[in-house]
Amino acid sequence: MLTTSDFLAMKRGGKKISMLTSYDAAFARMAEAAQIDMLLVGDSAANVLLGMNRTAEISMEIMQVLTAAVKRGTSNTYIVCDMPFGSDGDPKNAVRNAKLLINAGANAVKIEGTPLESMRAIKEIGIDIVGHLGLLPQTAIDFKQRGKSQEDAEKILGDAITIDELKPCAIVLEHIPAELGEKITKAANAPTIGIGAGNCTDGQVLVMHDILKMHPFKTPPFVQTFENFWERGVSAFAEYKKWVEEK
Repeated sequence: MLTTSDFLAMKRGGKKISMLTSYDAAFARMAEAAQIDMLLVGDSAANVLLGMNRTAEISMEIMQVLTAAVKRGTSNTYIVCDMPFGSDGDPKNAVRNAKLLINAGANAVKIEGTPLESMRAIKEIGIDIVGHLGLLPQTAIDFKQRGKSQEDAEKILGDAITIDELKPCAIVLEHIPAELGEKITKAANAPTIGIGAGNCTDGQVLVMHDILKMHPFKTPPFVQTFENFWERGVSAFAEYKKWVEEK
């Protein structure tokens, strides 16, 4: 299994890090067979898996179940799990919840924004953290690109440098200008994982359901689609229905 040291070496060597969301054993097994570097048990499961309106609606209990499922589907892949909304509000609860996710099978926890005291507390007990800056879906009012103004860009850059001092195993940068993604990548020691942050970050993460187009909805503008499971799935189900009716 890759480690934090391996991810740092990949950054230094210019090798891009692949990260993909995963929520169950079957697709986790498939991702591991494809040698994806990191799996993210994302709170995006709230939207793409459970049909909820916001990522903030998912609970710790559900995140533990999903993490355990992904762990059961893998044997040698680094697993990052999102700390769900409200689970990192104070250091004591953050530590308790981080431990629950690690016990469920995660190797690291990802935390949105800058709850620095909670992040430090988690690091102090030996749990790896992943930062997340730019667009923060748990608290966002809209899903427009962040960091477009100089003031906003400077704040995101400053937050990235502050989080980098905590020695995270990576920092996710979501929906920011490519120039800002490149600047943060050069300034940070930790690898940067972009999602709509240009192609100069150290790696990329996308939602599995988006790259496979497993739904009929419009995907974000920065998503690259590699297959159309929606069309193939609907066609297969229709063929099954016909087979049942005729045979």
